[in-house]
Amino acid sequence: MAPQHSKLNYKNNELHFVDYPLEKIAKALPTPFFLYHEAILKNNFLDFKLAAENCHIPDPLICFALKSNSNAEIIKTLASLGSGADVVSGGELKRALASGIPASKIVFSGVGKTTEELEFALFHDIYSFNIESIEELELLNSLALKHKKIARVAFRMNPTVKPKTHKYISTGNKTHKFGLLLPDIKKALKTKSLWTHTKLVGLSIHIGSQLLDLKATHDAICIMGDFAKKITTLEFLDVGGGLGVDYHPLETKKLPTSMDYMTIVKKALDKSFFKYQPQSKVRIVFEPGRRIIAKTGLLMMKVLRTKKSGSYHFTIVDGGMNDFMRPSLYEAYHGLLPIIKNKSTLTSTIVGPICETSDCFGHQRKISKIKAGDFICLADAGAYGYSMGSQYNLRGKPAEVLITESGDIKIINQAQDYSKLT
Repeated sequence: MAPQHSKLNYKNNELHFVDYPLEKIAKALPTPFFLYHEAILKNNFLDFKLAAENCHIPDPLICFALKSNSNAEIIKTLASLGSGADVVSGGELKRALASGIPASKIVFSGVGKTTEELEFALFHDIYSFNIESIEELELLNSLALKHKKIARVAFRMNPTVKPKTHKYISTGNKTHKFGLLLPDIKKALKTKSLWTHTKLVGLSIHIGSQLLDLKATHDAICIMGDFAKKITTLEFLDVGGGLGVDYHPLETKKLPTSMDYMTIVKKALDKSFFKYQPQSKVRIVFEPGRRIIAKTGLLMMKVLRTKKSGSYHFTIVDGGMNDFMRPSLYEAYHGLLPIIKNKSTLTSTIVGPICETSDCFGHQRKISKIKAGDFICLADAGAYGYSMGSQYNLRGKPAEVLITESGDIKIINQAQDYSKLT
């Protein structure tokens, strides 16, 4: 199955999302709002799963990273396809369980798990706690003793590699807060007091996000595999997530396919782990988020007005950095496409209404000429959109809307509207 991307295309100068005309829905709903496509979501998940199977990855468990998109309907759809969940908070854990993800398919990562979160996860017997500090393991062991449980744990290894990605989404070096260095893991394994009510069932890595160059991924898996081959009690190896998407047209040529990625994973495991334990029953866990959901969504916005500032032209839209933070936080590129295309073009900077200079979706973009009242969409907005949003400037959060496989429109999260002034 070939990966399916945003599928944005113009037909008779009107932008379509797959085959759905976007002007129709833009006029029907208050902007801004997020728009997702169910068929693309399913296709992306199944593409990832099929690639793992075709590369003979043993017993793959795909745990969708809820931090990328935590909408309940999205998670329910993925649960129906057999997905697990990678969670980093008690709230995400509750959402995963409520949306049909079995506890036996949930891994809990994060450096700051609270006592209450650990106890909640213990009560539900989740698949694994991905341990990120010795103090966390000490606390979990004491809580498991208190509640007469045996907690299933995996060490999140920090392999000290440097992936090629933005510094804010790189997580696999010793200067980052994530995971444990190998000497600390070895020391913990020899400390018997840490293991009275915990059981080591796995090892985990996650080196960063939006990865297009997979050399660091290969190296990190090899480091984990080399260590894992010495441990006979492991049930799984968690290779993390982070596989990127092509936000910018120049990224398309270097974008790894799901098969490219799985080939790298299998090669690294064969070289480091299965070479020494060829009969091992260890399963492989994945934590994809962006790769599954990014191309599934758009942010639909309306042009409020335009203005000139000397030689500069600004297009002011009703969506802001509080709705979609990636461009302001990471200077991330996203496509910006007018819903109706005409022959005239202009170079404009597309900005939102937030009182911050960084509230900008695109600097000096050459786009089809648009005016007040026209609609524009920000492409590839399914990941880290609504989930990272805020109510800064006391703005309500936008609605989330789904185009179902049958072509129907379903509102899956109502807007929080603070704009009514009466």
